[in-house]
Amino acid sequence: MIHPSFWLVLCSVPLLLIECRREGIGTRTFRYLALGDSYTIGEGVEASKRWPVLLAEKIRQAGGDVQEVRIIARTGWTTDELMAGVDRAALEGPYDLVTLLIGVNNQYRGRDVEEFRIQLIDLLHRARNLAGGRAERVVAVSIPDWGVTPFARTRNRDRISREIDSFNAVKRAEAERAGSHFVDITSLSRKAVNDSALLASDGLHPSAEMYGLWANKIAPVVMKTLCIKHTSNPRARHGEQGHAGE
Repeated sequence: MIHPSFWLVLCSVPLLLIECRREGIGTRTFRYLALGDSYTIGEGVEASKRWPVLLAEKIRQAGGDVQEVRIIARTGWTTDELMAGVDRAALEGPYDLVTLLIGVNNQYRGRDVEEFRIQLIDLLHRARNLAGGRAERVVAVSIPDWGVTPFARTRNRDRISREIDSFNAVKRAEAERAGSHFVDITSLSRKAVNDSALLASDGLHPSAEMYGLWANKIAPVVMKTLCIKHTSNPRARHGEQGHAGE
């Protein structure tokens, strides 16, 4: 049996082509909203090395005029805490792109995966609304595997990885059901088991190099969604750097 999400994606392709032809790229500017936790705020790295900021720079290099990068994230946040943070921020859409990377703290605190599903659905709904009702402008990013880091050396690493996979299976299914995109960066995060350069000095969070790998993985999906050719444009204009807030 063909999964219902297949038909949703199939039907969305012609609509995306029509939107690209209608909107073009030459005179458009973009507003980008990144929602998440410590991984989105870039714990342990300079603000300029956060993956949402690196992603925005790639869009600019390809010719997109990103004028705003808004980051709503805080170290330690779970899904419900992110929802509260979004409420406090009183955001004014629409945003042209909304990314969502959340869930690691739900797993870390031993929270139920079905509770995560319910709250994730709510967050995907909020993200779609903030994207002007365009679910295809929402990109859900998978949860990295902190079990491979030195921080987890005294813990059951296999169990952490299995639980991370369970949470990510829910995230993929719900993102696709909502008509949004899902990008898997978990496999990249697991490279840190053999490469300490991919970790920040705290031995837990990603380094700037790792964030660069994530931005590279996410960029092609974003470029296609925003109707931007994924090529370098040295004449691209540079907007303001990302900032965190509530």
